Amino acid sequence: MSRPQVGVTHNSVVIAAPLPLVWEISNDLCRWTELFDEYQNVEILSRQQDTVRFRLTMHPDENGTVWSWVSERTPDPGTFTVEASRVEPGPFEYMRILWSYRTVEAGTEMTWTQKFHMRPDAPVDDAAMTDRINTNTPIQMQRFKAAIEHAAALV
Repeated sequence: MSRPQVGVTHNSVVIAAPLPLVWEISNDLCRWTELFDEYQNVEILSRQQDTVRFRLTMHPDENGTVWSWVSERTPDPGTFTVEASRVEPGPFEYMRILWSYRTVEAGTEMTWTQKFHMRPDAPVDDAAMTDRINTNTPIQMQRFKAAIEHAAALV
């Protein structure tokens, strides 16, 4: 029996802002509609200790379909990491994301490592989703960079 292929992506951006500010803004889910251009709405469903469960709703796609799912995030300010996963995986068998932050000479490096596996009936396989994520993530990270650097300039 062969093991299923697993998709893994690793993307980083350096933001010219101090780590505490990058951490604060990027973990403020209410700002995600500003930070991500693909999200229309973020609804906090529950908070249990450090874990937040929330619903993300995307803007309609080219066919008018609105995609929505529930995710969880658990930030660890001691290690400057966030473990996230989809609770309602949709076309994914599973989707896990590790956000990590570290101070670098030019500011803060924010990295997203995504591990996932697509369901057999999904419209794309792991390789195609890897390409999609690696195309879109740098675009979204540039939005984060611009918004946070703008906020840092106001401080």
